[in-house]
Amino acid sequence: MHAITLSVVIPAHNEAANLPTLLDEVERALSHQAYEVIVVDDGSDDDTWPLLVTRAHRQDSLRPLRHCDSAGQSTALWQAARHARGEWLATLDGDGQNDPADIPALLEAAKAARVDLVGGHRVTRQDSALKRLSSRVANAVRARLLGDGSPDSGCGLKVIRRQAFLSLPYFDHMHRFLPALVTAQGGRCLSRPVNHRPRGAGRSHYGLGNRLWVGIIDLVGVRWLQHRCRLPVDCRGVDDALDPPRVGTTLWHGELAFATDTTVSKTGRQQPMPDGLDVVLPRVVFGSTASSSSVTLNQAAAGPSQ
Repeated sequence: MHAITLSVVIPAHNEAANLPTLLDEVERALSHQAYEVIVVDDGSDDDTWPLLVTRAHRQDSLRPLRHCDSAGQSTALWQAARHARGEWLATLDGDGQNDPADIPALLEAAKAARVDLVGGHRVTRQDSALKRLSSRVANAVRARLLGDGSPDSGCGLKVIRRQAFLSLPYFDHMHRFLPALVTAQGGRCLSRPVNHRPRGAGRSHYGLGNRLWVGIIDLVGVRWLQHRCRLPVDCRGVDDALDPPRVGTTLWHGELAFATDTTVSKTGRQQPMPDGLDVVLPRVVFGSTASSSSVTLNQAAAGPSQ
């Protein structure tokens, strides 16, 4: 069996009617790829969880997780990334509006350009006029203030290095600012046109009322984070000509690196969680077995128990 290189992560809240078709499309799109699919049921009260458990018995690539209480899209993505095994993450919305057939092209673009994130750009939006207008205004304001170079930061379809994602500061709604956060950490991003489709069933969980004011607060917060990220443009030692470079290089293809005894390991920023820092995360169910009633940040950093 080939090692998994790609983890498709899908947050889902009350998407039982859309997930079967979406998961079938993922299987067809990635039939020649070593991949896994992690769907996080974010506290659904429909048949999302029973559907995922049943399907996991016949689809080896599917790894369902569950929040017993809804914690939001960003937390669902973060939980999925923490348990993913692939070097790359491909994020999809659970409503079926993103087309999994676009994933291979985004992944190839990321590898060819040696960037950390490739975001989808929904050139032809299949949404209501109000939603298209609010998104256009939000993208324009965000691009002006953050300068992230992304024409459609809110698109749910992205391909990002797992380590780059996990090195980002975690907060609610962070998924809307991934290009800005990645570039603030020294990473590189691209944008590529992708297909966009009407929602298959159900209704959107986002609207102008629950996005406007929260979005403004988040925008100010991300702007503050950008000004507080002071990364070295370059830092070289005497052995930089060696391959792999020895201790002295702290920036490698847009990713932070840390020194081992003799070489520099190509990873994202690794910072141990300070003892006693217990941030309670939502209760998570792995497969069909419940974990403890809460997960602290220290426990999360250690990964799932074996």
